[in-house]
Amino acid sequence: MSNLQPFQGPRRWRRWRHLPRHAAFARAGAWLFWTATLVLVTVAMVSVRGELDQAHVTLIYLLVVLGGSASGGRALGFFLACGCFLLIDYYLQTPYDTLSVDKPHDWLVLLAFLVTATVATQLLGRANALAEAARSRAEEIDHLASLGAESLSVGRAEEALAAIAKVIREATGAAECAIYLGGGGTPAAAAAAAAVPAAAAAAAPEAVNAAEAVGSHAGGPGRAAGTGELVAWVAAHGRVAVEHADGTTLRSSATIGTSAGLDAELGRARALLLPLVVHEKTVGVLRLADRTVLRLDPPRRRFLDALAYYAALGLERMRLVAEAEHAEALREADRLKDALLASVSHDLRTPLTTIKALAHAIAASGDERAAVIEQQADRLNHMVADLLDLSRLNAGGLPVNLEINTGEDVVGAAIQQVAGALDGRELRTTLAWQEPMPVGRFDFVHALRILVNLIENALKYSPPDSPIDISVANEGTALAFSVADRGRGVPAAERERIFEPFYRMAGPSPDSGGSGLGLAIARRLAEAQEGTLTYAERPGGGSIFTLRLPAAPSAAEEPALPEPAATS
Repeated sequence: MSNLQPFQGPRRWRRWRHLPRHAAFARAGAWLFWTATLVLVTVAMVSVRGELDQAHVTLIYLLVVLGGSASGGRALGFFLACGCFLLIDYYLQTPYDTLSVDKPHDWLVLLAFLVTATVATQLLGRANALAEAARSRAEEIDHLASLGAESLSVGRAEEALAAIAKVIREATGAAECAIYLGGGGTPAAAAAAAAVPAAAAAAAPEAVNAAEAVGSHAGGPGRAAGTGELVAWVAAHGRVAVEHADGTTLRSSATIGTSAGLDAELGRARALLLPLVVHEKTVGVLRLADRTVLRLDPPRRRFLDALAYYAALGLERMRLVAEAEHAEALREADRLKDALLASVSHDLRTPLTTIKALAHAIAASGDERAAVIEQQADRLNHMVADLLDLSRLNAGGLPVNLEINTGEDVVGAAIQQVAGALDGRELRTTLAWQEPMPVGRFDFVHALRILVNLIENALKYSPPDSPIDISVANEGTALAFSVADRGRGVPAAERERIFEPFYRMAGPSPDSGGSGLGLAIARRLAEAQEGTLTYAERPGGGSIFTLRLPAAPSAAEEPALPEPAATS
């Protein structure tokens, strides 16, 4: 059990019903004690009233009034002052035992006593109120310090949130405090109550509270609403809700704070549900509940607003931690996948080489099936090579040799390499013959591999009677190679996914026998040369893939070398 005491706000004599039971008993005891003291003091002075001066009487009674005000509050002080006024007049001023005076200056004494006692009671009450407010602020600071210590002393976000819920419960004096994670997921945190996700609470209200209550919207009659449904409503609308002690509920229009328009409702509230907001976004719900009626006076509600923000930050921290752990798990899985691919690909090369050699030997004896075996072995060997290259690219281990090359040379080499696969298809080239000549700084072999891959894709995925257009041009600091076709194109939702490994577009497509690695390798090869590979929709239908590689300065743009100094 924590040694923290429930937070108590400034007390008012008009609000005894809101005070804790021990405080009400203490206040009633003070009234009885000082009333009895006034009676005893009066009896003692009446027994010797003939020997007392009026100054003695008023001073003694003034001490009684100040003592009662200090221990019982302003109301008791006013009661004692009026009582002393009447007792002085009736018992201790002549004529005795009657409410009258025989000397005019006696009225002055009585009025002076009453004014002095009233002013002293008022000042003492104000001083007590200021002291109580200071104690309340000290308790708030103590609770905030405890909240910070509880949050910082735990390592996991869930434990920090549970500590925040515990501090909120102790600070407000509520019997239960639960924090619900908005939007689903695992239970967030709880203190003396089970916490479940706000979304799941609506689906299974019995997990939160087995008792159903009569619900209402804006105070009007409504249908039965359980705690789970109310939690889901607060999370969805970002507004305050109240569960009354009589079983009815109120769904308020208040969105920030717990004081606006809710004073009358909180007087009979058994539970209060607050939206937890961070950056204008509801991230969860805080539910405070008591066995009978919540005791939330205005100072305590203001303090609750501050604590609720800490709870919202705790939920946001929990979400960020979950996202970070998920991202780390994905990175680790991706690393293991690359390592597995590299290992398997490397181990497959030896048996594939053996299979190809045996198939070639069998083909020499005239067996036509050996050609099929050799063809499929070549296909597998090509796939294994792609896997090895992809794993090396992901690991940054593929060597890149950046040299000055012309765009015309790369396009010419690419056309020559795919000539055998054209099968009568038209391949049109467009070169910008303007000065300066398109020259770039890139790896010739890797750039050629990218361009060949793009041309082969265009041949596979475009109609047989449509030409393939290849162009190269300077674009400022980049040398752009474009391959355009008249195929069915790529849907907008898949234009980035086609560059992911093993991804194949949905829908009818030719049986190319590919593995879905070509574009992924092509983009990584471009990035390894500080270039880019992008997709664009071709006007009139089709696709345009553009490879951009760093351009090299022309001879006219290169700075002139200084001439050697003349020697004698």
